[in-house]
Amino acid sequence: MTRPDTRKAKVLVVGDVMLDRYWFGDVSRISPEAPVPVVLIQREEARPGGAANVARNCAALGARTRLLSVVGRDEAGSKLAELIAQAGIRAQLHRDGSMPTTVKLRVIARQQQLLRIDFETPPSGEVLASKLADFGAALPSCDVVILSDYGKGGLAHIARMIGLARAAGKKVLVDPKGDDYARYRGAHVMTPNLAELREVVGSWKSEADLERRAQKLRRRLGLEALLLTRSEQGMTLYSERGARHAKAAAREVYDVSGAGDTVIAAFGAMLGAGAGLEQAMRIANRAAGIVVGKLGVAVATRREVFG
Repeated sequence: MTRPDTRKAKVLVVGDVMLDRYWFGDVSRISPEAPVPVVLIQREEARPGGAANVARNCAALGARTRLLSVVGRDEAGSKLAELIAQAGIRAQLHRDGSMPTTVKLRVIARQQQLLRIDFETPPSGEVLASKLADFGAALPSCDVVILSDYGKGGLAHIARMIGLARAAGKKVLVDPKGDDYARYRGAHVMTPNLAELREVVGSWKSEADLERRAQKLRRRLGLEALLLTRSEQGMTLYSERGARHAKAAAREVYDVSGAGDTVIAAFGAMLGAGAGLEQAMRIANRAAGIVVGKLGVAVATRREVFG
């Protein structure tokens, strides 16, 4: 089987972006004020997170990547725009002065995350409306649309976006959030993890029961496929052809942060390059196995995935 070239893929990523900050330090004592460790910070690092990490993973695989999202008029928004540009991503970041850029601050010592602090506020309706207009204008220049929903308010018009993308003949992939999956109706592929799927279809008693529930959801939403990510169990693709499973790569799991971003990015880049669903799943599974072996939100490069 020939391998599609992901450098030919043109991907539009839309969704909630955030700035992932990391404070690395050392712990040598417990605070006299409370039973908590005292961390002496030694260095700081910032990386694109959320939909920006999806876009970064697409670009790392060689895909021509465009990103559409909302940030605040603040230092974090400027830093995020700088990091996105450095990754070779063409971005349209609407600036909303009424909200701060979403930031996730992680404190890490001895290779372990001790604490995460989140800063977030939903964007204004006016900014979201203008983003919808830009979305329509960007559709002709892409093959695949990835909608990365982190539940931060940036995809309030997602049903309309799916409709516009379908009408333009584009493949639509959704990384879902919450329990209202009806808003994703009409997408081609959805990529929930086990916990997200359980929240929507309930607990299953067996593999056969899981397949029945997943296929019922897929048909109800009009999806071409549902790609279930299963952590150390790999992933399963549910489609009209039944269930196809890919085992997780045998490697030490270091950090699962952002692994879902890598999965949908690799899957979308492969579809944009002309791959079939099962081939796209195998590559997405390989890419996920690479990033969980790295610390923090990371990417799997084209060379790492394809050799």
